[in-house]
Amino acid sequence: MLQDKMMISSQDKTKPINPALRWTLLTAGFLATALGVLGIFLPVLPTVPFLLLALACFARSSERFYNWLLEHAHFGPIVQPYINGCGMSRASKVKAITLLWASISLSAFFLIELAWVRVLLLVIACAVTFYLLSLPTISIEDNESAL
Repeated sequence: MLQDKMMISSQDKTKPINPALRWTLLTAGFLATALGVLGIFLPVLPTVPFLLLALACFARSSERFYNWLLEHAHFGPIVQPYINGCGMSRASKVKAITLLWASISLSAFFLIELAWVRVLLLVIACAVTFYLLSLPTISIEDNESAL
């Protein structure tokens, strides 16, 4: 099943990608990977969203790096449950939603002066919260057995 998911997400060979777009996506993928690695050590920087962004960039630009990230000994187990549609652990959901609302609240109420931008940030935070809550919740044991 993982092989099917990997091939669906990897780049489409029927349409060649513009070289400038390919390099832009590769650069963005490596930057997102670097930020994801930093997120492992810095508690306020999320790891999984950056690794998923890197996967999305690599899926369009480099099948080799896409497969490398999915099969990586440390990063693969972090993103594979999400890619396979298994969901997220309850702890990951709580952490993501808490950090989301902390950063959005700080920005909306202390850093942003325009009322429409504040409203937009709060709407985005609500949408992301509902999305995260709609994902299946898995236990740690489910996560390990899915791999």
